[in-house]
Amino acid sequence: QVQLVESGGGLVQAGGSLRLSCAASGQTWNIYGMGWARQAPGKERESVAAISSSGNYTYYADSVKGRFTISRDNAKKMVFLEMSSLKPEDTAVYYCAARRGGATMTISLYNYWGQGTQVTVSS
Repeated sequence: QVQLVESGGGLVQAGGSLRLSCAASGQTWNIYGMGWARQAPGKERESVAAISSSGNYTYYADSVKGRFTISRDNAKKMVFLEMSSLKPEDTAVYYCAARRGGATMTISLYNYWGQGTQVTVSS
């Protein structure tokens, strides 16, 4: 079992930056692939980024590639999403997710989800 708690969301102007954090609990944390997904009002949840258990492999949605960076600190059981050059279309609730196994951009393969943190980008 893994419990996930996100933090770091907020209101930022377009072009600004935010850093989201996800704190995880669970004894076998270091074998879990992790990801970030987002859901905007009236839209389906979409995968934003994913990272392997070792942190050696990362994946990004085309819409955020070059602007967002996912990372993890296995010693602290943390996953991060550094977001820069933010756009109004990045406004959404951002969720941290975990799965036992490799990283994936397929949302349905994640077993555990956090409660989400709101990110609002004003124009």
